[in-house]
Amino acid sequence: MNASGTITFQFLNTPFRLAQRDAVRRWIFDCLLLSGHRVGELNFLFTNDEEMLSMNRAHLDHNYYTDILTFPTSSAKGLSADIVISIDRTRENAKTLNSKPLDELHRVIAHGVLHLTGLEDDTEEAKIIMRATEDEWLAQRTFLTT
Repeated sequence: MNASGTITFQFLNTPFRLAQRDAVRRWIFDCLLLSGHRVGELNFLFTNDEEMLSMNRAHLDHNYYTDILTFPTSSAKGLSADIVISIDRTRENAKTLNSKPLDELHRVIAHGVLHLTGLEDDTEEAKIIMRATEDEWLAQRTFLTT
């Protein structure tokens, strides 16, 4: 693991607590390293839909729910950001997509970090590339049990 970078997890207005935090950290570090990037300081905040809506309104002037907001910050050490994730939205998305909630949560984590690497999802072609890269990252998770 890149000792110079840090990944933190915080929780606001949600009973959710991320399982296997150290393994998730290693997964993010490893995937970034494989893609030629280093971690500076990644701060994940897990919250509920209402907090996320409030942040979306305040920071982006968007009046809708979203699963993730990524706020890049500067660091000479590597990729750095505050990444806010709505647990309510990821759970709802998992139901809609007929996927496991943990898989959807990990996909959203990967999605936020991949934006920091320069990947976008603003066109159909870019969405295909983003989804394929998310799938590659999900395949790298060696810490999951059935």
